[in-house]
Amino acid sequence: MKKKNIIEFKVWGKYALFTDPLTKIGGEKCSYQIPTYEALKGIISSVYWKPTFIWVIDKVRIMKFIKTQTRGTKPLEYSGGNSLAIYTYLTGIEYHVMSHFEWNNNRPDLEKDRNENKHYWVAKRMVERGGRRDIFLGARECQGYVEPCIFEDGVGDYDNYGELSFDLMFHGFDYPDEFGKPELWARFWKARMKNGIVEFPHPRDCELRKFVRPMAPKKIETLGLNEDGLLEGYKGLEVTR
Repeated sequence: MKKKNIIEFKVWGKYALFTDPLTKIGGEKCSYQIPTYEALKGIISSVYWKPTFIWVIDKVRIMKFIKTQTRGTKPLEYSGGNSLAIYTYLTGIEYHVMSHFEWNNNRPDLEKDRNENKHYWVAKRMVERGGRRDIFLGARECQGYVEPCIFEDGVGDYDNYGELSFDLMFHGFDYPDEFGKPELWARFWKARMKNGIVEFPHPRDCELRKFVRPMAPKKIETLGLNEDGLLEGYKGLEVTR
């Protein structure tokens, strides 16, 4: 069955740093070759987010060849001052992303805000405007930009490339406000790209998990159905592709 509340968008930028946690030791950082699920979820959350729902990333299409660039940096030390480190960034990135939202069942107090039409049309309008907040491609120094697109449109550099395997990768975090437990877990999966498209498993289908630490959920309040008058004009509209 085809999902109705699908949001498709293009994201691009000069640099990206989707950090492999194993390369953080000693201040060195090296980007994964493809974006992580959590990074793409953060991008669409910067475009539009409410505690009423949870964004789910379905798949991403890699539009340009994967290129890296090494740069010397001076990150801040917790004890004060700076250190020298080498960061390996992705360069000239462009992705087409397909996502949808699902209701956060751990927030029954927000049931009155579960208006699919409202959230769908506001999300589409926020994509057209480039997002509500700044877009970062894995790291704050990597500025990104978004705009609407059709996922299948355009010619990608990997369209007929076949299958590539990226082995074990970080997928995302299980946050207590989304998964109902006062714990933070990290998810991992074995990533594959077929003809430029990476299809992500749903977070509940990831079998590889690691406990990080106890964490209490934060209760974030939200405004009502007619937030900023946005509901007007969306009544009677059906959610379509």
